[in-house]
Amino acid sequence: MHVAALTAKGGDTAAADGSALWRRAVWDSFAKLNPVTLVRNPVMFVVELGTAVTALLSVWPSLFGASPGVGRGYDMAVCIVLLLTVLFANFAEAYAEGRGRAQADALRRTRVQTTARLIGEDGVELGIVPGGSLRRGQTIRVQAGEVIPGDGEIIAGIGSVDESAITGESAPVIRGAGGDFSSVTGGTRLLSDTIDLRITAEPGGSFLDRMIALVEGAERQKTPNEIALNVLLAGLTLIFVVVVVTLEPLAEFLGQPLPVASLTALLVALIPTTIGALLSAIGIAGMDRVLRFRVVAKSGRAVEAAGDVDTLILDKTGTITIGNRMATEFVPARGIAPSEVAHAALWASLGDETPEGRSIVALAQQEGIEAPAAPPSGAQVIAFSAETRRSGLVLPDGTEYSKGAVDAMAGLVEAKGGAMGTDVRQAADAIARAGGTPLAVAEGGRALGVVHLKDIVKAGLAARFDALRAMGIRTIMVTGDNPLTAASIAREAGVDDFVAEAKPEDKMRLIRAEQAQGRLVAMTGDGTNDAPALAQADVGLAMNSGTAAAKEAGNMVDLDSDPSKLIEVVSIGKQLLITRGSITTFSIANDVSKYFAILPAMFSPILPVLGKLNIMHLTSPRSAVMSAIIFNALIIPALIPLAMRGARYKAMGATEMLVRNMMLYGLGGVLLPFAAIKAIDLLLTALHLA
Repeated sequence: MHVAALTAKGGDTAAADGSALWRRAVWDSFAKLNPVTLVRNPVMFVVELGTAVTALLSVWPSLFGASPGVGRGYDMAVCIVLLLTVLFANFAEAYAEGRGRAQADALRRTRVQTTARLIGEDGVELGIVPGGSLRRGQTIRVQAGEVIPGDGEIIAGIGSVDESAITGESAPVIRGAGGDFSSVTGGTRLLSDTIDLRITAEPGGSFLDRMIALVEGAERQKTPNEIALNVLLAGLTLIFVVVVVTLEPLAEFLGQPLPVASLTALLVALIPTTIGALLSAIGIAGMDRVLRFRVVAKSGRAVEAAGDVDTLILDKTGTITIGNRMATEFVPARGIAPSEVAHAALWASLGDETPEGRSIVALAQQEGIEAPAAPPSGAQVIAFSAETRRSGLVLPDGTEYSKGAVDAMAGLVEAKGGAMGTDVRQAADAIARAGGTPLAVAEGGRALGVVHLKDIVKAGLAARFDALRAMGIRTIMVTGDNPLTAASIAREAGVDDFVAEAKPEDKMRLIRAEQAQGRLVAMTGDGTNDAPALAQADVGLAMNSGTAAAKEAGNMVDLDSDPSKLIEVVSIGKQLLITRGSITTFSIANDVSKYFAILPAMFSPILPVLGKLNIMHLTSPRSAVMSAIIFNALIIPALIPLAMRGARYKAMGATEMLVRNMMLYGLGGVLLPFAAIKAIDLLLTALHLA
């Protein structure tokens, strides 16, 4: 059986054909002009209606009565600018969707293919088949180091299985034929021996295929904040429609009717077109950004919810710790030098390719013990077995070095005429009480000491938890380990709290208690016992290597099975919210500038006193209208990169964030249009177009 490695790095869309992506987005921009599609965006639908009105005026100038001083050229120019405004908005959404399709193509090219060794009823191997094709009742053989490709029952053999994907505990368990411990789950790894198992579940289809379908799906649920913002934009649009419609009878009463094209342009300039154009693209881009970390979000709602998370619950194994126990100390027996224990442990581990065995060799070398690159010729490697629970090496001269579980090693030492001293047992007990794993070391029938194995906290986690704390997020570690081990790891990692000996119902109880206090909760998990908690959490990040139940329950799936990525997901969620808020602030601030650009210039011929508000001294009413709507159209593509990559985010308080956004996007949104509209006015005047 073989598991091919994923080679894609972070779902990088740079591998996609950039020119094809742009061409497809341009084509889709025209396809999205369909009013049935565009009506879901009320702001841009109004702009499209304005485009249709000015297009009719270009062909039939007297459609709405005479418009003194205005010709087809002006109506057509307004129509073209409004059409470009809609196309730019459609392009932003189409480009964001295209990046999602490019991500799906990248996933398809890097599909994980697990294979299985199929065997017949007589135990003879029939060949290698894809893991996804396995059917209920088929029998396969799994060897040490291989991933179990599907759920099944062991019918022959016994082995040590890494079930951290199910239980969350770092210590492997023994699984064997018969009894209550014969069931194994797909995605777990066999660490020792060889087992035959009968598949007990039908394939539910490739998980990656389901992820590709999610990524490719253009339809996505709107988040509550996005729905609220859409309602706000629709309300503002309706208000400005009423305002602009009432301006025409007012102008006619004052004796100078306003051109319909100018009123249409005024409406488009005043409604919040910038955020209306980019709102959908911002949400889609949020899903795209988490996918760059190879995390598939099943909806934009999940990404946005991550931005509001108050409590982050993390499994210990594989999240806070590296997931494999590592050697940290050699504890000698009375009268034995530490170097002698290190020497014996090194030789006993020389043929052990497990992470624990390699860590023992590395620690011994740090202690100054020299070691060959491989066991010497003629040496016999004693592989770890679930039955013996020990491993070692017999040198050509007959010297035997071994290591293993304390009780198993006691039996070996006694069988060779020795005895396991009370000091060795006491050292082992002390390590176990502290949450570590003791391995006794012996040379022949002589017990030399104990190797201390422990879970190692991932480097840099404490700093990352500090950053989360600065965001106002409380971190809680949950583990099935005993309280002593949990307390030690929690203290070293720097989490705010921990829950030891946690069962599935304990995780559910914890999440519900947090939610009852009005907090949003994120949870990471990979096992069947995590599924209820993943479903209950506001953000549930399931591991691709985990069980089907966990992946179905979560609203995000990490294709690399690195639960610590939830920290990045939270940051991206906050970035999405900040981006939407920033562009909304910028869009509304723009309206202030466009108000001073258009209204005073349009009405100063009727009410000369309003000329004092024409602070930009625009050349003419027509120039003011054209300059404002040209700027209104150009600012949309100019902000597409910001919508795609997200506003810059760093951990800070809510008040500090509000002040920063108001100064940068609020004040900037007011000042930039003044300068840009005046520059466009000067250009139009120089070209005699206004």
